[in-house]
Amino acid sequence: MKLHFSFLQLPLRAAILGASLLSTPFASAEDAAANKHCPMMTEDDVEEEHQVEFKGIPVALCCGKCERLWKADEKATAYYVKVATELGLLPQFKGKEKELGLDAIELLPQRYCPINRKSLVTPYSPSTEYQGVKVYFFNDKAKAAWEKDPDAAAKKAIEAGILPQLKKAA
Repeated sequence: MKLHFSFLQLPLRAAILGASLLSTPFASAEDAAANKHCPMMTEDDVEEEHQVEFKGIPVALCCGKCERLWKADEKATAYYVKVATELGLLPQFKGKEKELGLDAIELLPQRYCPINRKSLVTPYSPSTEYQGVKVYFFNDKAKAAWEKDPDAAAKKAIEAGILPQLKKAA
């Protein structure tokens, strides 16, 4: 007598998938980043595949460019976390500023790039002197755009309230 065990004959792919599901823990809500917008390019929605951490707390970013910047400089990253938390972009850090050392970080008067107006800047961002004060840019490309006509760029940024370190023209 021959027994037929067709219920045991699973395709190999299904068996591998089942084994991987059993061995891989599901991400909990605590493992997911709470932010919905990028803490660097503040108008951009985050993408699941661009998740990083700051002191063990997940942060979602919008793109690979932001991910590379985030990972490049620990001091700049801490600054982004501080300013983005104050702007309400990183709710997962609210109330943890002292514990994470964010309270010791002093923020610049300027928060945003005068060219890419929804991108945050740090004291470690590219910068230039303009009328005796330092102006910061999100990246070198934005700085190069500024340098083509700094007076016109400054005028637009001042009118938009982006450069508080420069006084509005009377």
